[in-house]
Amino acid sequence: MARATRPATGTHERIYAAVRAIPRGRVSTYGSVARLAGLEGQARLVGYALAALRDGSSVPWHRVINAQGKLSLERAGSSSGTTQRLRLTREGVTVDAAGRVSLVRFGWKLASGRGRQQSTHREDGESSHSADEGWRSRGRASRSKRRLDNTLGAP
Repeated sequence: MARATRPATGTHERIYAAVRAIPRGRVSTYGSVARLAGLEGQARLVGYALAALRDGSSVPWHRVINAQGKLSLERAGSSSGTTQRLRLTREGVTVDAAGRVSLVRFGWKLASGRGRQQSTHREDGESSHSADEGWRSRGRASRSKRRLDNTLGAP
């Protein structure tokens, strides 16, 4: 007997809210979006949620790239890869011939709560969320985090 599968819309909505928080001209990784949505370790779920978006959606899915700074959709050879490249380029994000984006230059930066900006990505392409986790443990939410919490209805 086949089981009907239905997306976890509440989870998907949290992911979409996190993606909407990424500013124009910036990118973030699947893992970073998962963390921001409160889904630590669920980067693949972010990919599934973005793949489930309907055509014409207002969610800026093109701002999400893999942890190596590459456009995942280009590797798949789909027209979506070309669309992602074009949309990012229109926003001022530089994508090289190999489909890579500098996470150091274009990675979305969250305020650390101390008035400084700290990158959520390391130059080697791996996420670096020590600053992110630090302000969470001290209870200092950034403006971006508070906006996301308001969107998600968190207390």
